[in-house]
Amino acid sequence: MNRRVILGTMGALILAASATAQILPGLPGLPRDPLAGVAPVVREPLEQIGSAVRALDVADLRLNRLAALVRSNPRVLDLDDNGQAVVRGEVLAVSPDEPALRRLTAAGFSIIRDEGAEALGLRIVILKPPGGMNVRTAMRRVRDIDPTGDYDFNHLYAGADGGGDGALVDGPGAASRPAGRVGLLDGGVDRRHPVFKGVEIEQRSFAPGGGNASRHGTAVASLLVGKGSGGLGSGSRLYAADVYGTSPTGGAVAAIVGALNWMAQVKAPVVNISLVGPDNATLRAAVRALQARGGLVVAAVGNDGPAAPPLYPASYPGVVAVTGVDAKGRLLPEAGRAGHIDFAALGAGVKVATPGGGFSSVRGTSYAAPVVAARLAARPDLGALAAQARDLGAPGPDPLFGKGLVEPLR
Repeated sequence: MNRRVILGTMGALILAASATAQILPGLPGLPRDPLAGVAPVVREPLEQIGSAVRALDVADLRLNRLAALVRSNPRVLDLDDNGQAVVRGEVLAVSPDEPALRRLTAAGFSIIRDEGAEALGLRIVILKPPGGMNVRTAMRRVRDIDPTGDYDFNHLYAGADGGGDGALVDGPGAASRPAGRVGLLDGGVDRRHPVFKGVEIEQRSFAPGGGNASRHGTAVASLLVGKGSGGLGSGSRLYAADVYGTSPTGGAVAAIVGALNWMAQVKAPVVNISLVGPDNATLRAAVRALQARGGLVVAAVGNDGPAAPPLYPASYPGVVAVTGVDAKGRLLPEAGRAGHIDFAALGAGVKVATPGGGFSSVRGTSYAAPVVAARLAARPDLGALAAQARDLGAPGPDPLFGKGLVEPLR
């Protein structure tokens, strides 16, 4: 068997094992993955391949899928210098000063949108490069013009499925605030699913094209607040921000920052983000601002494999980074290695709600993070959660399992 066939076989196994997780599952513009929402049958062979699989850079597979997404939507998407998908013709500026904006407009840049993120104490200005200039050249140009400014691409972050049906509308504005409030940044949630009976869900869309209930968003929401799914259950309140919508540019940083600003407005004590992508100056500033206002961010480490670079927002300081394990407490072979690991939770054979009233079994670190977020929403005490976590791996906290395994609420 030649090397190309061997690598192809390994790639197929790895993709099968993480089909329902954050490696761009069903993003707009990509063919729907036939395995999405279905528990993979290939598990033990991955572990038998062992070091050979772990030596393969799984991130290459993710970047290939990003490139395919861009090729399918060349008018609205592009790639940055590292092969990450970005919105074409958009440069994000974090709270730029007026002299810098004047220099940029004099150089041919124009302001597409000037978005206030007052609850975060930020101002996000979206700039359009001069005619014909690609976004990579534009980024270098703005940094030359204003070297002390905070600029970055409008990166896309993976995680939401984008499927399902049913438009999103704002939830009822209740005067009372139920115990167990939690925020969610993901795809849309099917609020009509029976698992959400007795749960107050306020839902807003921050992405182009309006909102749409998705499999990924509905699944993660069911683990956060779903009745009988280990979530907070009846009487809780979920602030669900759809950052994907129906556009190929769904999952962009600008939408995520808008959602984080909303989380600051409603004072969500805990926010779950089962999305992953590269480090981004705008996202970093927004996460830091939410944390400064008392918000606790819980994020999945991603499923790009142990050889891939750390993904974000899980790797930002202060973010509670969650990895996934199987029912025997073994680390998922596809789990990424964030800049730090805080906790582990079940990420294989997880029962979740699906749009339309059904359930499915899924796999990935996406579904481990909400277990931890729900526990912290019920009691926002990291020290208490660490004391209750079951130690895995080497005695005490370690870089693979963090402080240990967190069990669901119920």
